[in-house]
Amino acid sequence: MKLFNGGKLMKKLLSLIACLLMVALLLTACATGNGKSSDTQGTDKIKEPEQSTQKQVEEPVTIKYCNFNSSGGNEETLQKMVEAFQKDYPNIKVEVETIGYNDYFTQMQTRVAGGTAPDCYELNIENFAAYANKGLLAEITDADVDTLNETALNAFKVNGKQYGLPASFSNVILIYNKDLFDRAEIAYPTDDWTQDDVQAAAAAIRALGDDIFGIWQPITYNELFKVVVQYGGSLLNEDKTAFTINSPENIKATKVLVERVLVSNVQPTEVQAGGMGDWDMFMSGRLGMIPTGIWAFNTFTENCDFEWDIVVEPGSTQKATHFFSNCVVMNPKTEHPDAVVAWLSWLTSSTASADIRLEAGWDLPALKNMDDLSAYLEITPPDNREAVFKSLDYLVMPPVIEDYAMMSDIIGQKLAAAVSGDITVEEALDQAQNECEAKIKLN
Repeated sequence: MKLFNGGKLMKKLLSLIACLLMVALLLTACATGNGKSSDTQGTDKIKEPEQSTQKQVEEPVTIKYCNFNSSGGNEETLQKMVEAFQKDYPNIKVEVETIGYNDYFTQMQTRVAGGTAPDCYELNIENFAAYANKGLLAEITDADVDTLNETALNAFKVNGKQYGLPASFSNVILIYNKDLFDRAEIAYPTDDWTQDDVQAAAAAIRALGDDIFGIWQPITYNELFKVVVQYGGSLLNEDKTAFTINSPENIKATKVLVERVLVSNVQPTEVQAGGMGDWDMFMSGRLGMIPTGIWAFNTFTENCDFEWDIVVEPGSTQKATHFFSNCVVMNPKTEHPDAVVAWLSWLTSSTASADIRLEAGWDLPALKNMDDLSAYLEITPPDNREAVFKSLDYLVMPPVIEDYAMMSDIIGQKLAAAVSGDITVEEALDQAQNECEAKIKLN
């Protein structure tokens, strides 16, 4: 499903704006996700904004900021941002806590419920609406947002009030190990590949050895909602009034994922993985392909001793790729709202923050002026960094509903049972359909 028409970079960037507008409309409805730079890197900077009008904090204070997005390779990048901020605001000390994505939202839910949430923290777009609609976030006023993209700002409004500031956007591409493709004597992937091409290449790479695998694509809810779209399916009907989890298209898509483990074994079982994660196996040189986010670039650049590159994620009857946008929010119980707003404003909209983010090859800032992203394209590896922007043609948003967490948990549990071989794919999706219908009320 080609959601946007491709073309030159500017058209790609315009497609991002269109996508963010879709998110804004979606959330409004609900209210009623380090490369080494080239020699020229750093010469193209984000255009300097006018002098900040942000309030200065007169007395020394310490605020706590919790995030997930820097985990796995960008902790030092975030710390550079904190240090740069504290030079501009010497009376504000920011204590950072980074929690891995898999544990983050469970921990944050517990802290919010127990009254121990930090002063400010990060949320992905899937969880933002639920937090805002339940009154768990403070309205952010007096923030310096002149450099932020207006549509991105609107995506984190509920009933006209700003409850979050857009910090970044990122997406998912297919990363591949060139050395394993060379050893298997097969052609490198292209942006036009399909899932059939992936399976054929994965089988050829799997044949290289008992401890070498062709692909590792997580069999989870977050992966499934995208993959079913690649096969013409969806988890909800168009107006989100009914679940369609066990549709024929969804069954076909899920079988492709599960059979890679249980039938062709081009993807390792839990036992074969031996406690390794997908990133670890890729960095060890034993994995041919991995669909993952652009936030992996820094870690892979530092830890892979082989050549790797990227392409647009392959589809089936149509392409579909993830789009993630994260925001930063304020705890309504914070004792230092001015300091929090100063930090969140600087983090999301300052020139210094954007430059640090771009130079690290992290995800991209949600700025109004996107003209200088040519600097991002110059960072290598990967050589085909343009695939990041080509992927914007095929964006798929998560099916956000009020009980999003419950839906994802139910589907995730059934997928785990299917990939372990305890139940069939058909049984898993039938059970997920029935349980979601019994426990979740749709508008």
